[in-house]
Amino acid sequence: MKAGPRVQTIDDYIKACPPAVRNWLTELRTTIRAVAPDAIEKVSYQMPTFYQRGHLVHFAAYASHIGLYPTPSAIRAFSKELRGYKTSKGASDCRSMPRCH
Repeated sequence: MKAGPRVQTIDDYIKACPPAVRNWLTELRTTIRAVAPDAIEKVSYQMPTFYQRGHLVHFAAYASHIGLYPTPSAIRAFSKELRGYKTSKGASDCRSMPRCH
């Protein structure tokens, strides 16, 4: 993510991205909200974050992808579903896309 002004809200983060990226991030946010309706939205590490009894998931837009950062236990639990994506202990790259932030 390119250094820029610090964002305070997920809305600010999404607004700072190009329109095509905003659509992907809004869809991701809506999906997370649907499966974790009690999670609190915040910005942590300058990334949109959902918090519920600890960090639940972060996401961020980069030059060529959207990064999804769930807990390591989620990566393990959904390893089969994530086979087509690049993953690490706590991250999954979601989509190719233009740069923002």
